Amino acid sequence: MQTFLIAAATVALAEVGDKTQLLSLILAARYRKPWPICIGILLATLVNHALAGFVGELLARWLTPQVLHWVVVVSLLAMAVWILIPDRMEEEDAQDKPRHGVMVATVIAFFLAEMGDKTQIATVVLAAQYHPLWQVVAGTTVGMLLANVPVVWLGSRFAHRLPLRATRLASAVLFAALAVWTLLSGPRM
Repeated sequence: MQTFLIAAATVALAEVGDKTQLLSLILAARYRKPWPICIGILLATLVNHALAGFVGELLARWLTPQVLHWVVVVSLLAMAVWILIPDRMEEEDAQDKPRHGVMVATVIAFFLAEMGDKTQIATVVLAAQYHPLWQVVAGTTVGMLLANVPVVWLGSRFAHRLPLRATRLASAVLFAALAVWTLLSGPRM
Protein backbone atom coordinates (compact mmCIF):
# COMPACT_ATOMS: atom_id res chain seq x y z
CA MET A 1 0.00 0.00 0.00
CA GLN A 2 2.93 2.33 0.71
CA THR A 3 4.15 1.94 -2.89
CA PHE A 4 0.71 2.86 -4.22
CA LEU A 5 0.42 5.95 -1.99
CA ILE A 6 3.93 7.20 -2.76
CA ALA A 7 3.35 6.78 -6.50
CA ALA A 8 -0.06 8.50 -6.38
CA ALA A 9 1.19 11.46 -4.34
CA THR A 10 4.34 11.90 -6.44
CA VAL A 11 2.50 11.99 -9.74
CA ALA A 12 -0.42 14.09 -8.48
CA LEU A 13 2.02 16.75 -7.31
CA ALA A 14 4.14 16.54 -10.46
CA GLU A 15 1.02 16.90 -12.62
CA VAL A 16 -0.11 20.22 -11.13
CA GLY A 17 0.39 22.83 -13.83
CA ASP A 18 1.75 20.24 -16.27
CA LYS A 19 1.00 20.25 -19.99
CA THR A 20 -1.32 17.26 -19.67
CA GLN A 21 -3.37 19.14 -17.10
CA LEU A 22 -3.64 21.96 -19.63
CA LEU A 23 -4.60 19.36 -22.24
CA SER A 24 -7.40 18.20 -19.91
CA LEU A 25 -8.77 21.73 -19.84
CA ILE A 26 -8.50 22.08 -23.62
CA LEU A 27 -10.32 18.80 -24.25
CA ALA A 28 -13.03 19.70 -21.72
CA ALA A 29 -13.52 23.13 -23.28
CA ARG A 30 -13.55 21.76 -26.81
CA TYR A 31 -15.77 18.70 -26.41
CA ARG A 32 -17.68 19.33 -23.17
CA LYS A 33 -18.07 15.59 -22.57
CA PRO A 34 -16.36 14.84 -19.25
CA TRP A 35 -17.04 11.09 -18.98
CA PRO A 36 -15.37 10.05 -22.27
CA ILE A 37 -12.50 12.44 -21.55
CA CYS A 38 -11.94 10.99 -18.06
CA ILE A 39 -12.11 7.43 -19.40
CA GLY A 40 -9.67 8.39 -22.16
CA ILE A 41 -7.27 9.86 -19.59
CA LEU A 42 -7.52 6.65 -17.54
CA LEU A 43 -6.83 4.37 -20.53
CA ALA A 44 -3.99 6.49 -21.92
CA THR A 45 -2.33 6.79 -18.52
CA LEU A 46 -2.60 3.07 -17.76
CA VAL A 47 -1.00 2.11 -21.07
CA ASN A 48 1.61 4.87 -20.99
CA HIS A 49 2.66 4.30 -17.40
CA ALA A 50 2.70 0.52 -17.79
CA LEU A 51 5.03 0.94 -20.76
CA ALA A 52 7.11 3.41 -18.77
CA GLY A 53 7.43 0.87 -15.97
CA PHE A 54 8.44 -1.95 -18.31
CA VAL A 55 10.64 -0.28 -20.92
CA GLY A 56 11.35 3.23 -19.62
CA GLU A 57 14.76 2.36 -18.24
CA LEU A 58 15.74 0.59 -21.44
CA LEU A 59 14.72 3.56 -23.59
CA ALA A 60 16.61 5.91 -21.28
CA ARG A 61 19.77 3.93 -22.06
CA TRP A 62 19.18 4.23 -25.80
CA LEU A 63 18.36 7.94 -25.92
CA THR A 64 20.92 10.48 -24.89
CA PRO A 65 19.66 13.40 -22.80
CA GLN A 66 20.21 15.62 -25.84
CA VAL A 67 18.00 13.48 -28.09
CA LEU A 68 15.25 13.29 -25.47
CA HIS A 69 15.51 17.08 -25.06
CA TRP A 70 14.88 17.65 -28.78
CA VAL A 71 12.04 15.13 -28.84
CA VAL A 72 10.32 17.06 -26.04
CA VAL A 73 10.89 20.45 -27.74
CA VAL A 74 9.51 19.24 -31.09
CA SER A 75 6.56 17.54 -29.38
CA LEU A 76 5.62 20.74 -27.52
CA LEU A 77 5.80 22.78 -30.74
CA ALA A 78 3.72 20.16 -32.55
CA MET A 79 1.11 20.33 -29.79
CA ALA A 80 1.03 24.14 -30.08
CA VAL A 81 0.35 23.87 -33.81
CA TRP A 82 -2.20 21.07 -33.34
CA ILE A 83 -4.15 23.15 -30.85
CA LEU A 84 -4.50 25.94 -33.41
CA ILE A 85 -6.14 23.59 -35.91
CA PRO A 86 -9.86 23.64 -35.19
CA ASP A 87 -10.50 20.10 -36.50
CA ARG A 88 -12.96 21.58 -39.02
CA MET A 89 -15.07 22.55 -36.06
CA GLU A 90 -16.69 25.91 -35.55
CA GLU A 91 -17.32 27.34 -32.10
CA GLU A 92 -21.07 26.83 -32.37
CA ASP A 93 -20.70 23.07 -32.97
CA ALA A 94 -17.94 22.47 -30.45
CA GLN A 95 -20.07 19.80 -28.80
CA ASP A 96 -19.94 17.55 -31.87
CA LYS A 97 -17.78 14.48 -31.58
CA PRO A 98 -14.46 14.30 -33.42
CA ARG A 99 -14.27 11.80 -36.27
CA HIS A 100 -13.28 8.85 -34.04
CA GLY A 101 -14.97 9.93 -30.83
CA VAL A 102 -14.02 12.05 -27.86
CA MET A 103 -12.57 9.13 -25.91
CA VAL A 104 -10.29 8.02 -28.77
CA ALA A 105 -9.16 11.61 -29.33
CA THR A 106 -8.37 11.88 -25.61
CA VAL A 107 -6.49 8.56 -25.49
CA ILE A 108 -4.30 9.53 -28.45
CA ALA A 109 -3.67 13.11 -27.31
CA PHE A 110 -2.94 12.10 -23.71
CA PHE A 111 -0.74 9.16 -24.64
CA LEU A 112 1.38 11.34 -26.93
CA ALA A 113 1.50 14.26 -24.49
CA GLU A 114 2.78 11.94 -21.75
CA MET A 115 5.75 10.76 -23.85
CA GLY A 116 8.87 12.12 -22.17
CA ASP A 117 6.76 14.04 -19.67
CA LYS A 118 7.86 14.47 -16.07
CA THR A 119 5.12 12.14 -14.82
CA GLN A 120 6.23 9.43 -17.24
CA ILE A 121 9.82 9.87 -16.09
CA ALA A 122 8.62 9.81 -12.47
CA THR A 123 6.90 6.50 -13.24
CA VAL A 124 10.15 5.04 -14.58
CA VAL A 125 12.02 6.15 -11.44
CA LEU A 126 9.29 4.90 -9.11
CA ALA A 127 9.17 1.53 -10.90
CA ALA A 128 12.93 1.20 -10.48
CA GLN A 129 12.74 1.92 -6.73
CA TYR A 130 9.43 0.44 -5.56
CA HIS A 131 7.68 -2.89 -5.98
CA PRO A 132 5.36 -4.42 -7.03
CA LEU A 133 5.11 -2.79 -10.44
CA TRP A 134 1.31 -2.99 -10.54
CA GLN A 135 1.11 -0.77 -7.42
CA VAL A 136 3.42 1.77 -9.03
CA VAL A 137 1.34 1.87 -12.22
CA ALA A 138 -1.95 1.96 -10.29
CA GLY A 139 -0.63 4.71 -8.03
CA THR A 140 0.71 6.88 -10.84
CA THR A 141 -2.56 6.45 -12.73
CA VAL A 142 -4.61 7.48 -9.69
CA GLY A 143 -2.28 10.46 -9.24
CA MET A 144 -2.96 11.54 -12.83
CA LEU A 145 -6.70 11.19 -12.28
CA LEU A 146 -6.57 13.17 -9.02
CA ALA A 147 -4.90 16.06 -10.84
CA ASN A 148 -6.88 15.95 -14.10
CA VAL A 149 -10.45 14.83 -13.40
CA PRO A 150 -11.38 18.00 -11.46
CA VAL A 151 -9.97 20.09 -14.33
CA VAL A 152 -12.08 18.16 -16.84
CA TRP A 153 -15.30 18.54 -14.86
CA LEU A 154 -14.75 22.24 -14.10
CA GLY A 155 -13.61 22.90 -17.66
CA SER A 156 -16.65 21.21 -19.18
CA ARG A 157 -18.97 22.96 -16.72
CA PHE A 158 -17.68 26.46 -17.44
CA ALA A 159 -16.52 26.01 -21.04
CA HIS A 160 -19.56 27.85 -22.39
CA ARG A 161 -18.14 30.98 -20.79
CA LEU A 162 -14.83 30.61 -22.60
CA PRO A 163 -14.57 31.51 -26.29
CA LEU A 164 -13.11 28.43 -27.99
CA ARG A 165 -10.95 30.40 -30.44
CA ALA A 166 -9.36 32.48 -27.64
CA THR A 167 -8.86 29.35 -25.52
CA ARG A 168 -7.18 27.58 -28.43
CA LEU A 169 -4.89 30.55 -29.14
CA ALA A 170 -3.93 30.98 -25.47
CA SER A 171 -3.20 27.26 -25.18
CA ALA A 172 -1.06 27.29 -28.32
CA VAL A 173 0.93 30.23 -26.96
CA LEU A 174 1.46 28.38 -23.67
CA PHE A 175 2.70 25.24 -25.44
CA ALA A 176 5.01 27.31 -27.66
CA ALA A 177 6.34 29.08 -24.54
CA LEU A 178 6.94 25.68 -22.91
CA ALA A 179 8.84 24.59 -26.01
CA VAL A 180 11.04 27.70 -25.91
CA TRP A 181 11.62 27.29 -22.16
CA THR A 182 12.53 23.62 -22.65
CA LEU A 183 14.87 24.53 -25.51
CA LEU A 184 16.63 27.23 -23.48
CA SER A 185 16.87 25.17 -20.30
CA GLY A 186 18.88 22.49 -22.10
CA PRO A 187 18.76 18.72 -21.71
CA ARG A 188 18.58 17.11 -18.29
CA MET A 189 21.69 15.14 -17.50
